[in-house]
Amino acid sequence: MGGGVQGGSAAHPDRLTQTIDGFLTYLRVERGLSDATLRAYRADLLDFAASRGASGAWDTSAETPIHYLSMLAAPGRGRRPALRPTTLRRRAASLRGFYRFCYAEGSIETDLAGRFDLPRQPRLLPDVLTIDEVDRLLQVRSDDSATGTRDRALLELLYASGLRVSEAVGLDRDDIDLNVALVRVIGKGDRERQVPVGEVAVAWLSRYVAEVRPGWLGKWHGDGRHGGPLFLSVRGERFDRRRAWEMMVAAARAAGLKEGISPHTLRHSFATHLLEGGADLRVVQELLGHASINTTQLYTHLTGERIKDVYARAHPRA
Repeated sequence: MGGGVQGGSAAHPDRLTQTIDGFLTYLRVERGLSDATLRAYRADLLDFAASRGASGAWDTSAETPIHYLSMLAAPGRGRRPALRPTTLRRRAASLRGFYRFCYAEGSIETDLAGRFDLPRQPRLLPDVLTIDEVDRLLQVRSDDSATGTRDRALLELLYASGLRVSEAVGLDRDDIDLNVALVRVIGKGDRERQVPVGEVAVAWLSRYVAEVRPGWLGKWHGDGRHGGPLFLSVRGERFDRRRAWEMMVAAARAAGLKEGISPHTLRHSFATHLLEGGADLRVVQELLGHASINTTQLYTHLTGERIKDVYARAHPRA
């Protein structure tokens, strides 16, 4: 997806634009950001691309984005005044996210995001579904059609395992052992982990693998050394994360859930429900594939907020 630069070489203008488009797709599908937020990211990053001049070239130097942000903070950039601090922080956040994405995707060889010496926006708590809302979402895709079976199997896997949607659709058949209910995942940074899969998800996956997948697999023309993709489209192509996102949005709408639900919402819900059920934070970190426990600790704040909400609604003197 990346398509950026390697080493110190410069990228062509269309390559930079393609990388920005890839980042925006990631934000939409993996992070479930709203259309308004995506428009803001797009405007920020295209302005950055335009600042590179007629060539539109960019490189791996941290000085490039730092110089750009400094230019925005100073009066006299063209005919525009200096940006307000809140707007400047948003621009910095856009660039940080973009450069982190480029590094994670292998488009650049050095993680530059940490070198942007500007204040960060406070981290917002993610949206989480209740157990009842998860059940409503899953029930929507429970018909006897081939696509319904596949969609239900994918949704059940996402909630049962907490996988990122890119990890789930990237699975090959050999990556999951339905007999022992384990899935082998290669996550960010090429870190491998094994995640258990609940019996309900195993039942739907077994049904999909036995009744639906064989008919579609015959149309697959890729590398089948690892059994081919686990999740396929009706055309025999690997089911990609954009299609998974679209399916999830349609299912959430049919279930009467709030706007902004994405596959990542099931990952957040998975982690939160485990912690609320008494799971150890380190175990949840391992299941999610987080390199740092600090990332997982976000969910402890979330469960605390949910506990306070329940208390406020339930206690007569709250």
